[in-house]
Amino acid sequence: MTSKRLSQASQHSPAILIIGPSWVGDLMMAQSLFKVLKREQPAVNIDVLVPTWCDGLLKRMPEVRHIITHTIQHGQLAFRERRRIGQALGAYQQAIVLPQSWKSALIPFWANIPLRTGYRGEMRYGLLNDIRYLNQSVLPRTVEQFVALGLPKSDSPISDPIPYPCLSPEKVDGAVLQRLGLDVLQRPILALSPGAEYGPAKCWPLEYYAACAKHQVKKGWQVWLFGSHKDRAIGNQIQALVGDGCINLCGETSLPEAVDLLALAQTVISNDSGLMHVAAALDKPLIALYGSSSPDKTPPLSRYAQVVSLALDCRPCYQRSCPQKHLNCLREIKPEQVLDFIK
Repeated sequence: MTSKRLSQASQHSPAILIIGPSWVGDLMMAQSLFKVLKREQPAVNIDVLVPTWCDGLLKRMPEVRHIITHTIQHGQLAFRERRRIGQALGAYQQAIVLPQSWKSALIPFWANIPLRTGYRGEMRYGLLNDIRYLNQSVLPRTVEQFVALGLPKSDSPISDPIPYPCLSPEKVDGAVLQRLGLDVLQRPILALSPGAEYGPAKCWPLEYYAACAKHQVKKGWQVWLFGSHKDRAIGNQIQALVGDGCINLCGETSLPEAVDLLALAQTVISNDSGLMHVAAALDKPLIALYGSSSPDKTPPLSRYAQVVSLALDCRPCYQRSCPQKHLNCLREIKPEQVLDFIK
């Protein structure tokens, strides 16, 4: 949609621009903010500015009116491109900036949006004019931090219930199933998400994933492996250990295709990753494995999720790789413990 059309549409009802995060998990938790904005202002229009790859995921969030995409790489300043985007945007009453970087506040500033809300982050005085100060003892979870930006300033915890993310998957096209060699009718599906974009300290050992897959294949299930092209090698190793009945989809699907396929699974086992939050938003029976990170900060937002983590002195460390070189926070979670949760 052109900026002219966005401007014209915005004049008829209140409109808020969300500067979205660049991580799948964070974008999923941002949907709780969208839901709260709709609850507080039913007539509000919500547009979201995100990297191009997020487009298909946001299309499965009914609260979003328009998706405005850009091709700026994560961490890239792209000063001129941000100014061009900002000056081309239409009229908005407010912008809510979810990332805490200085550069993420440039676009709404150049768009001259009158109310620009976000956390102080990297000293964003001037770029933001509704600066919030994040007290993590009051708002410990990421989803609470996002939702608070859509509410009046307060030093107190959020009192009203926070709505969980909830995606609206589409029916998987038969051509997609044929291309991927998938059969959704004959056997129940165990979905595994063995990767984590953040780093190996979040990844349950691949041989443990293979053990769970073997166990379920023997019970008559089929196993689908999900992830990006970066997880392709891990998926190949798991598939080789399991043999027949295990299909490696890592890098073979788009993000919206992965959403729609995950919706077909009976159970999902996942590291703390973006796809874990996607599975939670699909209300799938989910077993979520936590190593270096903590469910106290980024839990799966689902009534069907089972969190598995260990109370070790060295965790959570929030490191990309295990500082102790042993990864006991995940290696000591055995496949048998996880399999006990599969109904």
